[in-house]
Amino acid sequence: QVQLVESGGGLVQPGGSLRLSCAASGSLFGVYTMGWYRQAPGKQRELVAHIITDGSTRYADSVKGRFTISRDNAKKMVYLQMNNLKFEDTAVYSCNAWDRRLGNYWGQGTQVTVSS
Repeated sequence: QVQLVESGGGLVQPGGSLRLSCAASGSLFGVYTMGWYRQAPGKQRELVAHIITDGSTRYADSVKGRFTISRDNAKKMVYLQMNNLKFEDTAVYSCNAWDRRLGNYWGQGTQVTVSS
């Protein structure tokens, strides 16, 4: 089992940057695929980015070139660097850990608001 705690959300102007962090506790962090999802008001939750155990990454088309996901297995941390933020990036961002045998886990989420 793994517990996830996000931090780093907040209010930012369009064009600004934020770095989200996800701290994991529990064992076998390195085997999980780690992801960031977001849910805007009135919309379904969507995948923003994920990073698998070998470091390979995948991004939603809407964030490619602006967001970067990374992980530090030694520290049990996952990060989402968000640059050139847009109004439409406003959402609750949640950290996810998934492994087909160990299960699927979520953090509580952190609010990101892009507003002028």
